[in-house]
Amino acid sequence: MTPRARAVGVAAALAVALALPLFVSNFRLFQFTQVAVYAIALLGLNVLTGYNGQISLGHGAFYALGAYTTAIMIDKWDVPYPLTIVTAGVLCLVVGFLFGIPALRLEGLYLALATFALALAIPQILKYFEHWTGGSQGIVLSKPNAPWGLPLSPDQWLYFFTLAVLVALFALARNLLMGRTGRAIVAIRDNAIAAQAMGVNTALYKSLTFGVSAAYTGVAGGLSAIVIAFVAPDAFNVFLSITFLTGIVIGGLASISGAIFGALFIQFVPNWAQDISKAAPWAIYGVFLIGFMYVMPFGIAGAVRLALARLGRRGTAARA
Repeated sequence: MTPRARAVGVAAALAVALALPLFVSNFRLFQFTQVAVYAIALLGLNVLTGYNGQISLGHGAFYALGAYTTAIMIDKWDVPYPLTIVTAGVLCLVVGFLFGIPALRLEGLYLALATFALALAIPQILKYFEHWTGGSQGIVLSKPNAPWGLPLSPDQWLYFFTLAVLVALFALARNLLMGRTGRAIVAIRDNAIAAQAMGVNTALYKSLTFGVSAAYTGVAGGLSAIVIAFVAPDAFNVFLSITFLTGIVIGGLASISGAIFGALFIQFVPNWAQDISKAAPWAIYGVFLIGFMYVMPFGIAGAVRLALARLGRRGTAARA
């Protein structure tokens, strides 16, 4: 796809996203807001796993940390919610970087197991600090009203706010991954020894990638706390981390746009499975997973790229 065609596609997708509140109900708009939140989290995980090759089964923990950071700051100290989102991202950046340092000794399945342990521990830790986290009961928040007298409902305002954060973070990720830093990150994934021989500080880049990935997921968690207006430890179990991993595989590894496709999948496909069979929804969900992986082994983004490339070749052949 040419850069011009890509720009036109992005502009068209953004125009559809901006017009969406005019055509859907508040509940459906809430679901699409969740899609935007998940897309941010999936992009963070994709930077780590798809671009850098580090497998994580514990990003639900960073999602929880971001959500509780936002919830506690709003509930206990009445901090403006945009500031809590920034704080959640910075905190998760630091925690992710520090976690990435000892994780340098681990590779592949051993790293996945370590992050899996993190995902197991976080819900129990959150229940322990009951004074701050509300224990098993969690924390209830109120959705913010639109500022500056804008004629928008809370759900509409949160949709536009989340969409703005999504666009900003996606642009930041693209600039990061298309530059020198991105080339170093990908080189470590492809061959860490060769990258180190070429002068890449593999330890620093791997830790920084872990930190950036955690920051994205923490921002998504903070947004989720505001959108849902409730946080509780049981909402951040191990299944959430596995869902994130499923999303980046279905959407497309090492693909920025794949985060959007993966977010749409993990938000809507379970609901469709529930509608098809209330007796065995997860069996239907499993069938969807197998079908997607069989038909699109490189994810939805990979299938879209392949289809566009074929259309381009046919157009060139027709003109010739």
